[in-house]
Amino acid sequence: MTDVILREAKKEDLSTLLLFEQALIEAEKPLDEFLGEGKLKYYNIEEMIASDSTYLIVAVYGAKLIGSGYVRIEENKIYHKNPKHGYIGFIYVESNSRGKKISTKILKELKRWASKEELKELRLDVYNNNVPALKSYESFGFKKSLVNMRMNI
Repeated sequence: MTDVILREAKKEDLSTLLLFEQALIEAEKPLDEFLGEGKLKYYNIEEMIASDSTYLIVAVYGAKLIGSGYVRIEENKIYHKNPKHGYIGFIYVESNSRGKKISTKILKELKRWASKEELKELRLDVYNNNVPALKSYESFGFKKSLVNMRMNI
């Protein structure tokens, strides 16, 4: 899929991005017993499109949106060496387009934008039991860091 084009998301993309969000949530529900029931919402996509501190992009093949991802500028805690970092999320590629390095293309573009914004660090969250995503992010250069642990009480 060398004809895949990446571009900044527009308001006209909202309906497809909302479908991507629901598909992502459905894929993650089996990985997280703490997720609620019914239709959930992870993102305020309209706000992300309008934000100057968030770069939300879509992958387009022909006239069809097939993937998404964003990087958002976030403040670090005062004890970190970098004052800000780029937080990556909403990495999604439609199932029939997976395995074609589209997520890598998305990550490269997000990294390029973050670098242009003079950020020195990228972060993301991934479920520990999402082995394909872990391998993909590690092959891109991410390293495991802090582990978030939870329990029911």
